[in-house]
Amino acid sequence: MNAYIITRDNLRTWIDALIRDYTLVAPVREEEKVSLFKPVGSFTEIDLNYTNSTISPKGWLFPQTEEMFFFFTSDNQVNLEDACKPGTTILFGLRPCDVKGIIALDPVFNGTYQDCYYQMRRQNTILVCLCCTRVERHCFCNSMGGGPTNGEGADLLLTEMENGYGIEVLTSRGEELVNKYHQLFAVDGDNRVSKTRDEMGKKLASQFSRKVDISGIKEFLDQHFELPYWNELAQRCLGCGICTFICPTCHCFDIFDQSPDGESGVRSRCWDSCMFSHFTRMAGGHNPRPTKKERIRNRFLHKLKYHRDRYNLDGCVGCGRCINKCPVNIDIRQIIADLQEVARYDQLPLS
Repeated sequence: MNAYIITRDNLRTWIDALIRDYTLVAPVREEEKVSLFKPVGSFTEIDLNYTNSTISPKGWLFPQTEEMFFFFTSDNQVNLEDACKPGTTILFGLRPCDVKGIIALDPVFNGTYQDCYYQMRRQNTILVCLCCTRVERHCFCNSMGGGPTNGEGADLLLTEMENGYGIEVLTSRGEELVNKYHQLFAVDGDNRVSKTRDEMGKKLASQFSRKVDISGIKEFLDQHFELPYWNELAQRCLGCGICTFICPTCHCFDIFDQSPDGESGVRSRCWDSCMFSHFTRMAGGHNPRPTKKERIRNRFLHKLKYHRDRYNLDGCVGCGRCINKCPVNIDIRQIIADLQEVARYDQLPLS
């Protein structure tokens, strides 16, 4: 695919044009920190000098609360009406780990059981990834098959350069987006963009504070479901669910109807969390995950085993959000290391 260079002035012109022609969702700084991705109305609202957002941008493909359809009665019949369909959206400035998170969600909603709501948003969304320029203490994307300059899954990959940005086209949709504003871009004829990205990748590789070894973990968990370790970990967990709400790959949801008058209303869905005590409680009262032990085990088996079983993809992308925000400092990197140690201490096979 082709590569281009855009100056900082032209980048501003380009983004303002994208805002005019599309819905542009980008990282926004609030209270001295980038906390979320939101639709923007001008270039000045966007912060491209951020490390990562507090809340992942998955909510623009899988909204925290989403209206599915409206229903109403007429002539003794129930009629349905689709909720508003979104137009083309550009998710601009995603970090590589969040693009990888979207790739992990794709087979969940586009697999055997098709989710038309996710599909519609996904098909109408263009992903513009922005290479990282620094690594935070909780980042470990390089241990989960990604990297701070790995744009796999995006349509365009931006790399910050001395006098602007390099843009690598990764898909035909990305090429169309560049061609539409071709006068703003210069063709990269001497591979400056890829060289700059490679140099940045090597520089950032040395900044990771911790290397995580996941080799054999999935196979170990295949053979060892019951471990005393989960009881020990559960004693620390508060069951607050913050780890699931900020995670770019968690996808549990609940469905509910609202009908104030009993004749018309709306069906919606909203995020839920497997860490909540009532999440698996059935109508008859039985709960197959009655304690925090079962719930925290399920969460980490989903990240390290179940997602790979089902989709051949890791359920964790190494963004480190859960590490950064857990109020009792539960760290998935340490859990992986602990499982390696449990296997060695008890002489249990890792593969």
